[in-house]
Amino acid sequence: MEKELLNHGLHINRRHFLSKMSIGLGSAALGSLLIPDLFGSGKPGTDEETALGVPHFAPKAKRVIYLFQNGAPSQLESFDFKPKLRDMWGEELPESIRQGQRLTGMTASQSSFPMVGSIYDFQQYGQARAWISELFPHTAKIVDDICIIKSMHTESINHDPALTFFQTGAQQGNRPSMGSWLSYGLGSENSNLPAFTVLLSKGKGNGQGVYSKLWSNGFLPATHQGVQFSNGEDPVLFLNNPEGMRKEERRKMLDHLAALNEHSFQKVGDPEIQTRVAQYEMAFRMQTAVPEATDLSKEPDSIFELYGEDSRKPGTFAANCLLARKLSESGVRFVQLYHQGWDQHGNLPSEMAAQAKDVDQASAALIKDLKQRGLLEETLVIWGGEFGRTNYSQGKLTQDNYGRDHHPRCFSIWMAGGGVKPGMVYGSTDELGYNITSNPVHVHDFQATVLHQLGLDHEKLIYRHLGRKFRLTDVSGKVIKDILV
Repeated sequence: MEKELLNHGLHINRRHFLSKMSIGLGSAALGSLLIPDLFGSGKPGTDEETALGVPHFAPKAKRVIYLFQNGAPSQLESFDFKPKLRDMWGEELPESIRQGQRLTGMTASQSSFPMVGSIYDFQQYGQARAWISELFPHTAKIVDDICIIKSMHTESINHDPALTFFQTGAQQGNRPSMGSWLSYGLGSENSNLPAFTVLLSKGKGNGQGVYSKLWSNGFLPATHQGVQFSNGEDPVLFLNNPEGMRKEERRKMLDHLAALNEHSFQKVGDPEIQTRVAQYEMAFRMQTAVPEATDLSKEPDSIFELYGEDSRKPGTFAANCLLARKLSESGVRFVQLYHQGWDQHGNLPSEMAAQAKDVDQASAALIKDLKQRGLLEETLVIWGGEFGRTNYSQGKLTQDNYGRDHHPRCFSIWMAGGGVKPGMVYGSTDELGYNITSNPVHVHDFQATVLHQLGLDHEKLIYRHLGRKFRLTDVSGKVIKDILV
């Protein structure tokens, strides 16, 4: 019998069998995609579900804005003040500190490792008396609204795998990004906008590449793919109707296309057919929603002044921060900003000053803006890069110029809103800024905490693929409860 079926070329698999056994199952599934609220969620947290739709427990945050500083800002010029390095300027890094730890190919061949302290002044601010560099005067003014984590550490020492690790929980590609996991676990707050959007900007420093794999859905259904917004006249490319096509004609075309796809689904049982239909429908709804959500023309002058003059220039970090607020306010679950230019292997003093000026005012403005609108409590904002920078100079060290190599052993990020304790400094590093001395936070711990704040248990947010259970945090990660309200 089996040989006879194969000879006839029939597609007999579990999905096909189930679709044939229940008349109308395909139509019901299609209807649930076109009308998300048609059916309630199944059993949250079970492995069998392809989308959860509801949190595991009451969330503190509804959405995330992630200001990723691509290239890795130096913690020693921003939030981790080390006066001892100034006292030991040019002295060799003690072997007892380095302990043979891994170096990049760029400095492994150096004959010496002269330590270098920041040339920028630091002062203490806020209730926590947090040390903030003079490069970040606007961030210093919101220090009581943010939680600075000084004890982050990661596993990779090179940009691409480290960046991929932060975004997807794995150093190799083809894994779902954090935004895709949140889309899969919670769905969208606004059925007319994608749950996950991406904005890109370039700074004035040495840039590192940003690739679409960082906002890929990986093996999750394609509806959870991040949507990149462009800086041009059309925020989403190829979204508008072709010239000469009216909206009514587009609607009829999509209805006919949905009918053909439904017929194909009944015959083959491939769930990707449903996903394709859902994407067409989302694109149709976005034609009206995206122009409204991305229109900054109605913002008052006071808002542009808050974010800085660059906020009037599309594609800048400041403009993207303002756009992120608008998208988040409109119900986009996860807004990811990538700002390139933080890779200061040389000329760090001049390059990092320019980079900090690019982002400092707008980052602080985003927190103030969300707060004044009553949105900060339900919006988790994150600021940071993929790893830190060495306490010794890469290449030649002079009195006013130096560079720093990659350093995964310890670095700083900050978080705000979304149930994170404000006005807090968490973790510490040694007096030379090389190793963590208290409260280490691994990348998977960070990811587990982000999911937790949105009401998701990172150990239960699972997707089966190739016979294995996958999750964002792989097989590790713990929630950093000390920083949570």
